[in-house]
Amino acid sequence: MKYCIDKAVFDILPTVCVGTVSAYGADNHGEHPEIARLLEASIASCEAAYENIRVKEDPEIVCYREAFRAIGINPNKYMCSIEALISRIAKKKGMPCISPLVDLNNAISIRYSLPMGTHDIDTMRDDLLVRFSLPEDTFIPFGETETEHPEEHELVYVSGHEVRTRRWTWRQSEIGKITGDTRSVFFPIDGFTDINRDRVLRARDELAELLVKHFGVSLKVGFVDRDNPETEL
Repeated sequence: MKYCIDKAVFDILPTVCVGTVSAYGADNHGEHPEIARLLEASIASCEAAYENIRVKEDPEIVCYREAFRAIGINPNKYMCSIEALISRIAKKKGMPCISPLVDLNNAISIRYSLPMGTHDIDTMRDDLLVRFSLPEDTFIPFGETETEHPEEHELVYVSGHEVRTRRWTWRQSEIGKITGDTRSVFFPIDGFTDINRDRVLRARDELAELLVKHFGVSLKVGFVDRDNPETEL
């Protein structure tokens, strides 16, 4: 199984890149106090860093807002996941613990100011693609049961015709969410080769290291850009 970014995406966003981590054999049950402390530390650092700063004007966020506009998404209506996460924290609303795997993902995402996803690999029957939507694509919003269809020419994460994330990095689906039964997880870390490539790679490598340390998983890491548009999961 592969993770791929369609050529049409690079035609509009030529410098987009994604660090990838696939983890196998995780146990997402039980307590992980070290991960909880890591999340707390990331939240505290983020709160301090964004004191009296407008999140949407931070250069680390502006690049995603500009990319959203380039692909036809209004970032004021649909915020990139990292902007939404940091905005919440900047307002001192914190971030609840959800599960060890998700908490670790959020801790790294906040620490590096990068949008990161979590996808249950075992729920995928086809390759995971980043492409523009097709009429037959469907999406079930997180926490809901009714199916909806993406807008025409909407950038999505999709496996077959099951959309896993709408509007690029805006919102993930109920299908493929991380649960207590999840054992295999794919983590994409979205960035840009000309802006934050180094941070993407550092976040990828730290995530991989911590996954092995806390979950004893087997790993596959990768990097996707215009010159290397796909990687094995």
